Amino acid sequence: MQSNLVIFPNAGAAKNSTQTEERTITKYERAEEQFLELLAMEDLDNKLDANPRASEFEQTLSMAIGAAYGNDRSDEQAHRFLQRILYRINRLKLFWYDDLQNYTNERSLYLYSCRDQIEAAWQQWELAQLDVAALQQLDVKHALIERASADLNPPLSESSRYIREEMTEAGYRHLLAIGSFDGLVEGSRLCYVLGGAANEVQCTLVRVLIEEYGNGRLSRKHSTFFAQMLAEFGMNTEPEGYFDLVPWQVLAVANHNFLTSDRKRYFLRYSGALTYFEVAGPAAYKNYLAAAQRLELSEAAMGYWELHIKEDERHGRWMLDDVALSLAERYPNDAWELLLGYDQEKLMGDRAADAVVRSIREAE
Repeated sequence: MQSNLVIFPNAGAAKNSTQTEERTITKYERAEEQFLELLAMEDLDNKLDANPRASEFEQTLSMAIGAAYGNDRSDEQAHRFLQRILYRINRLKLFWYDDLQNYTNERSLYLYSCRDQIEAAWQQWELAQLDVAALQQLDVKHALIERASADLNPPLSESSRYIREEMTEAGYRHLLAIGSFDGLVEGSRLCYVLGGAANEVQCTLVRVLIEEYGNGRLSRKHSTFFAQMLAEFGMNTEPEGYFDLVPWQVLAVANHNFLTSDRKRYFLRYSGALTYFEVAGPAAYKNYLAAAQRLELSEAAMGYWELHIKEDERHGRWMLDDVALSLAERYPNDAWELLLGYDQEKLMGDRAADAVVRSIREAE
């Protein structure tokens, strides 16, 4: 079965693992290969009983959930395995302009059950890292305004300083490779929340999506600018081309957005998350731009950052004023979910950013 994924060696693979760790990693890799075979199987749901790979995969899946989200939460390989499996299921919600047979199981109940099993444990683990009860007591509009003001121009973190002042050109290329995972399909999940009754909030979200898509012109679409940065270094410009380099923390952000955009009950959480993403984005892009300028790279090698700094500052204002604050008024009893989405996106985004910097340091 033709696949749209281009697999590269994992730059973060441990070189000095113990024998126990090597056996665990091998088990997860074998289970992922089994899952890919199941994913490509014609009429998967009706052939599970006759396929021994399903049983073995399910055993590894259950083991990984316990290792990642149980009492011992230090198993990085379990996190990675689970987020990769979850992403491979979630990506079927988008169309990749590849072999149509790749979607033969897009509505498989078995895939849904695997997704739900991972999400149930993972989401409980994620929620435990925030004080949800405290969020429910806040003045939501005031808290959103305060958060947005602080995140628009945050103090430089250690990771930000490293990117600005120390990262080499090789590190910059590694950053682009990981960033391409989102940058080449940017804004795609937003389409899931646009349907329904017309109102000002909906229209603002449509404006954000349209600008992300270059107002319908491929040459101006944001992903085109990212592809140009990759092309400047002779790198792979295909979506998911560097999938194996992507840390699980980055995959978790993508999978979380798939979940909150797909379920309308989580509309406020998604809107809060997108508010943070658009508000905080320019600060991160300024770090990347500063690094590119220090390295004296070409305009094509940094154009995506310049575009986003300008446009996302505007998108951040739209999301706060016309989406988040408006929704807080429309849903006063549930408005705290905007803060939950905002804070989760920040927590998961910071975690992903730290993982990316660790990966860059290892690559350098």
